[in-house]
Amino acid sequence: MKRETLFAAVFEKYQVEPDYPWEKFKDYAVLRHRYKRKWFGVVLSISAAKLGLDSDRVVDILNVKVMPGAVGSLRMQPGILPAYHMNKEHWITLLLDTVPEEEILGLIDESFGLTR
Repeated sequence: MKRETLFAAVFEKYQVEPDYPWEKFKDYAVLRHRYKRKWFGVVLSISAAKLGLDSDRVVDILNVKVMPGAVGSLRMQPGILPAYHMNKEHWITLLLDTVPEEEILGLIDESFGLTR
């Protein structure tokens, strides 16, 4: 899934546009609830090596919040990793080019609900 497709789907469902809060990391985007501004997703472009992968290529990732009991089973699936720079008990990292679009959208929906 491309980040533009992700952002369009999030806007269509939640009327939320990505927020770019970091001057130093201009392509890091936060998805926030419209009124309380609480995060339900973070999109980053980072080196795959920073995720413990055997590659130096730059990948787009999405961090989402999930139920703590689901973290272990989700991380057994291809493209789902321990959260990058987030609480690993409550958040996971999705490789946007690996995880199926339907699963990404379902996990965004779960994260949206959990962060209300």
